[in-house]
Amino acid sequence: MSKEIVYTDQAPAPIGPYSQAVQAGGFLFVSGQIAADLAPAGDIQAETRKVMENIGAILKTAGKDYSHVVKATIFVKDLNNFGLINEVYGSFFTGEYPARETVEVARLPKDVNVEISVIAI
Repeated sequence: MSKEIVYTDQAPAPIGPYSQAVQAGGFLFVSGQIAADLAPAGDIQAETRKVMENIGAILKTAGKDYSHVVKATIFVKDLNNFGLINEVYGSFFTGEYPARETVEVARLPKDVNVEISVIAI
C-alpha cells in the first residue's frame, strides 16, 4: 500500500515530526489542527472556526471537502465549551455528520483551547 503526504501552506506547518495529512488506502488522515495564533485569547468559537478552516484547506488540497469526513476527534481544555464548539463545528457540515468523540484534556500544544483531527474517504 502506498501513501501520499498532503501539505498546504493554507494551514499551519507541523510543529513536530508529523505531516498535516497522509492519504493511504482510500483514506485521508488529517493530523490534529490548532489555531495557535488565536489562543489563549479565550474566544473558543473563533478558535474552533480557524481550526475547521485549517482542516478545510487540507481537505481541499487532497481533493476533498467536509462531506468526505467520516470521523472526527475533538480535544478540548474545558468541556464547558462543548456547546459553543458544537455550534461552529456543526456549521461546516451539511446534512450528514461524521462519527465523533470529544475529549477533555489537561493541556494542548501551544496552549490552545481546542484541537481537531479528522479522517476522510
